[in-house]
Amino acid sequence: MRALRSPLVSTTLYLKLALAACVVSSPAWGQTIDWPVYNGSYKNTKYSKLTQINTKNVSQLKEIWRYDSHETGGLETAPLIVGRTLFAYTPRQEVIALDAATGRVLWTFDSQKAFPAERVASRAERGLSYWRSGKEKRLMANVSHYVYALDPDTGKLLPSFGNQGRIDLRENLRDPARTMSLSITSPGVIYKDLIILGDATPEALPAPPGDVRAYDVRTGALRWTFHTIPHPGEYGYDSWPKDAWTYSGAANNWCGMSLDVDRGIVYVPTGSAATDWYGADRVGDDLFANTLVALDANTGKRLWHFQGVRHDIWDRDFPTPPTLVTVRINGKDIPAVVQPSKQGFLFLLNRADGKPIFPMEYRRIPASDVPGEVTAEEQPIPAKPAPFTRQLITEDTLTTRTPEAHAWAQARFRELHYTGQFTPLVVDKDTLMYPGTDGGGEWGGPAFDPQTHILYINANEFGMTESLQKRGPTSTGRAIYLSQCSACHQANRQGQPPEIPSLVDIGKRYNQAQLSELLQTGRGRMPGFPILDPPAGSQFQSLAHYLLSGNVEDEAHAKVVDDGKLHYDSTGYPKFLDPQGYPASAMPWGTLSAINLDTGESLWKIPLGQYPELVAKGMPDTGSENYGGPVVTAGGVLFIGATVRDKKFRAFDKSTGRLLWESSLPFSACATPATYEIDGRQYVVIGAGGQRDPATPAGGGSYVAYALPQ
Repeated sequence: MRALRSPLVSTTLYLKLALAACVVSSPAWGQTIDWPVYNGSYKNTKYSKLTQINTKNVSQLKEIWRYDSHETGGLETAPLIVGRTLFAYTPRQEVIALDAATGRVLWTFDSQKAFPAERVASRAERGLSYWRSGKEKRLMANVSHYVYALDPDTGKLLPSFGNQGRIDLRENLRDPARTMSLSITSPGVIYKDLIILGDATPEALPAPPGDVRAYDVRTGALRWTFHTIPHPGEYGYDSWPKDAWTYSGAANNWCGMSLDVDRGIVYVPTGSAATDWYGADRVGDDLFANTLVALDANTGKRLWHFQGVRHDIWDRDFPTPPTLVTVRINGKDIPAVVQPSKQGFLFLLNRADGKPIFPMEYRRIPASDVPGEVTAEEQPIPAKPAPFTRQLITEDTLTTRTPEAHAWAQARFRELHYTGQFTPLVVDKDTLMYPGTDGGGEWGGPAFDPQTHILYINANEFGMTESLQKRGPTSTGRAIYLSQCSACHQANRQGQPPEIPSLVDIGKRYNQAQLSELLQTGRGRMPGFPILDPPAGSQFQSLAHYLLSGNVEDEAHAKVVDDGKLHYDSTGYPKFLDPQGYPASAMPWGTLSAINLDTGESLWKIPLGQYPELVAKGMPDTGSENYGGPVVTAGGVLFIGATVRDKKFRAFDKSTGRLLWESSLPFSACATPATYEIDGRQYVVIGAGGQRDPATPAGGGSYVAYALPQ
């Protein structure tokens, strides 16, 4: 892979990198250096001090072991390694413990066998949490809306925790637990004897509030709650309509958190409030949606906050836990926190008080002309660090893959509503969003080298389109579909296969009973919908009939809904693709960047990912959609999978971005790797699931570990 521009690395910095890369550790039998926290540490740096694998020998890496779950569904899990044991999930959300040196299965925990009376959704889980105090230890595992406490040695439930070994995050919220639709996709952080948790909620109302909660890790008792939609008397209450806390939802932490253990501060990035695309019922800035909130980890008290998007109508969630860093400005070391965004921004803030390290501009944006919508007047734009994605698309920056694709993209671009970042949506005309709702930055997040103060981040570089349509009088089934399903499956029910299936002929694939289970529990990336009536209820019957009847509703299900309120529904947000299914923007479509946080300047940027069929046509540097993040080591190597289309696991020289090694995986690896040492031998392991790859729509689940030959 070639660099997009020449590296701008100073001589001093280059020497520091080169010296670090040449260090080779001597094997020491019995020595173990593990990876006991999601992403390596609660600072979320994804950095390892290991040096045995380095730029001189990484090309010799060999596969040492492989674990195949023989399940479908895909993986997004970054494993933990504690001592000699690796902990992870399978696609069915079974928790597994493997010998980290051999891949041998030690035990398996299946929540469905532990609680066979209920069905829960099988959504991708990104990691686990491990707690130890003296001789006590617990592995905390999230499955759907439950958190389980397991004995790490045996995989057995610990019944002293919660209710028979688990807690239900649907409890202690605004509405009855049975009506709550939420799941947990990212692990909680452990602070002292607390596990601090967020969750994933629906993006349309009704949705539960995105409360951040801390539980006693021994008993499961709720210890504190922070309301991201403030209650009366709480800070930020006046940034919402006065009763919003009673009905609005989301503003939740789905991507995970970071923790400054010494300061006792947990840093919580949140997503947008429901409904994502239309905010007439939440006029105001909507604190603490789209906000990085610093909380006292002991009490949940707000210490400071920074709102990255005011009154979000673009689904601009903060997509990844922030990274806790140290930067050197004017000769002084400053503890900081860096928060990537879907727009391709890096918000670099003082870790203690939230003040920007570099200047922050509050730029005026266009107003919305959609009835009832009131967009914020200004949005924050950091002067530095430099954005890690393109910020503007023009006719000159559309695809040149073929002359025909370019001509199509130009014609389509002229049809779109687009004025750059923060273009408000309009009714009955597609608006271009660039980067799209999948980033820019995504949940894999960056890696940070504390020795050089360089941040490494991968990004998606393609757009999406979205339109609003006014909901007039309609049947109950279609009204439910528009509010709960259309954002993903589109108003016309065509979806965007293979990632988001079409529902046009769903009756050919599911009967009433199968559809009932699917809607109640969810599957893959789709959440369940317990907010609907039980399967015999009228809401479920109306939605099921609408889906199964092929858009023909008989009189019994055609009750006209018109509550007199303004409703604007999303027609969905499909990717901005050419007729052959490739991004309609110019290459590269996925990138990997190195940014010096001391100066805010970009050092290098390369395409990340390939389309095998385009490589065969002489186009190797296209870049591709990518999820999961990098790991950087003191040995001078950056490891990353992430790329959706090519099933590759790669190692780059962290100082230049030069490709040093790659290996083919059984599936694409939409996950972040981990590296560790056992008996003086360094390993790097990654989960491969392939669920976003059109070539493997069913997905799978394997973990593959590499090391140097002995």
